[in-house]
Amino acid sequence: MTAHDARRRLRAALDSGELLTAPGVFDGISASLVARLGFSAAYLTGAGVAASGFGLPDIGLVTQTEMAERGRMITRVLGDIPLIADADTGYGATLNVIRTVREYEAAGVAAIQLEDQAFPKKCGHLPDKELIDTEEFRTRLTAALEARTDPGLVVIARTDARGPLGLDAAIERANAYADAGADVIFVEAPRSIEEIERISAEVSAPLLINLVAGGLTPIESTARLAELGYAIAIHPTLPLAAGAYAMLTGLGELAGREVADLLPSGPMGFFELVGLAEWSALGEHYRTGAPQPWA
Repeated sequence: MTAHDARRRLRAALDSGELLTAPGVFDGISASLVARLGFSAAYLTGAGVAASGFGLPDIGLVTQTEMAERGRMITRVLGDIPLIADADTGYGATLNVIRTVREYEAAGVAAIQLEDQAFPKKCGHLPDKELIDTEEFRTRLTAALEARTDPGLVVIARTDARGPLGLDAAIERANAYADAGADVIFVEAPRSIEEIERISAEVSAPLLINLVAGGLTPIESTARLAELGYAIAIHPTLPLAAGAYAMLTGLGELAGREVADLLPSGPMGFFELVGLAEWSALGEHYRTGAPQPWA
């Protein structure tokens, strides 16, 4: 099956009105297992690629070329299963977004997800996120839509406004991005069942929801999400967290060490395993206005 066929398959699933469940994939074994279990889609998780591929937290340290190449490998493993691919902010300004769309499309992904955070971004379930202006993101979104050579490529617009600006602003941005032509809208990190319901009622577009164990969003049932009309439910951390838990416990037994204090309880705890504290300290040290040792 060609990439165009996988895109048509994804669009047909979206048109069907049924909820599409997409587990997170980040390497060859996770993609192979998703394929063998017969899922209808997979989600290339930036957090998973950062942690598993490079030992890094999800704070914008992985590059476009690294993600595109990982996507290329995973589409080969998945075969006819459509891959929905995280592309963060598009890795820069509008011109970078255009190149990102072209590279991801050439890699064979069925959908590309872009978000309105400032670069470098942070995991959607971490605090202190910064956003770009709504109109600036609409411009980038328009550029992404026009950069497609295959109109079958699905473009997903994500807003992270819920954290810094509140749900009203997030819904307003979501509808603005739908009006700009996004195929699917992703409001990141609603914090209650009531917020999940309100998004479904007030955003006029096919919706994606992100379900992260230990994250800010409550884990709602597939049946309820389908009833609310959500189009896609991604589970980016499920295979990643299970794999990390198994590795920690197995290595702990081998080393004769107790690992209870290392077991993560949520996204921040997981990223601490791959250096979140150290990278955050570096970022603070070199932040504009921070005291410097030579000052």
